[in-house]
Amino acid sequence: MIERLTLTDFRNHAGARINTRGRRNIIITGPNGAGKTAVLEAVSMLAGDRGMRGAAMSDIARFGSAGFSTHAVLRDDTEIAITYSMGDANRRARIDGDVARLPDLATRLRVVWITPREDRLFVDAAAERRAFFDRLAGAFDGHHSGRVARFSKLMSERAAALKSGGNPHWMDALDTQIAAAAVAIAAARIQYAGEVNYFLETAAVSVSGMVEGMVLDNAPGAENKYLAYLRENRSLQGDKMILDGPHKSDFGVFNNALGLPAHLTSTGQQKSVLLDLILAHARLMHAKTSMQPIILLDEAAAHLDAAARAKLFAALTAADAQVWATGLDAAVFSDIGDAAFVACANGEINNILVQ
Repeated sequence: MIERLTLTDFRNHAGARINTRGRRNIIITGPNGAGKTAVLEAVSMLAGDRGMRGAAMSDIARFGSAGFSTHAVLRDDTEIAITYSMGDANRRARIDGDVARLPDLATRLRVVWITPREDRLFVDAAAERRAFFDRLAGAFDGHHSGRVARFSKLMSERAAALKSGGNPHWMDALDTQIAAAAVAIAAARIQYAGEVNYFLETAAVSVSGMVEGMVLDNAPGAENKYLAYLRENRSLQGDKMILDGPHKSDFGVFNNALGLPAHLTSTGQQKSVLLDLILAHARLMHAKTSMQPIILLDEAAAHLDAAARAKLFAALTAADAQVWATGLDAAVFSDIGDAAFVACANGEINNILVQ
């Protein structure tokens, strides 16, 4: 849990400090462009990630500044920080003032988020859902994101090799590596879906795809089966490599209460299911790591009617997590418990009202 957050030259915040006073719900309100989302982005980076927007570090630094920093004091008095200097290759991490590796931050803080971009998750292209769920699965499998990136790189190398003639020995080596990565990716996705479903009450997550089907049908032989498929498909169609695999898989979410796939429900119902999923993910994170996660909800109440908001606020009050949420109007969040209200305007934190 974060007790104090300090931003310096971060986005439009020249300098800002938020004292949470130990509250579990931090509600940041203000007009568009006030810097609300920037606060959540700063928190998201403290877990060692690139941040919820995935932006270039030079774009995050306030215009005209020499860099930025985001610093937090946790409940156990641990201090963690991310700094960036213009011209540097990457950001730097510190724990209690000492230089640390970025992955070390995840041992002190676990963060999960949703943004307005995810409001269309169930109706957007499969690639968007894969990226979203792979990020969630990667929270429990430290190698998952690396495998996904490696698989993509190997597939590019395979396409280039086929275009240049495809030396059989080189193709065999590539296909062996691709098959191993593909099966590991599929297995991690299946495991995550099963584990998060244990904590989901209103929905169910599923993953479908060629390799996922092979793993479910015949786990020990899935790698050899996909390898045989790769070896049988070494031709190009129109100068392109046409292959099935984990890069074509898709995730589905079923709304149990309505008896419908999420993409067939209303925008508000989709948002409710998405929020339930994030809360279930946080419960799974707490169960597996014993850490109290941080949940970031940008425009948390958007698309929700009064009943859905009441349900969300009750869930947030009961969650074993610290929630940082943004919205335009503080009155919308008046029923939420154990909350600190932060007013944000023009890149400044003007005041904090604690219930």
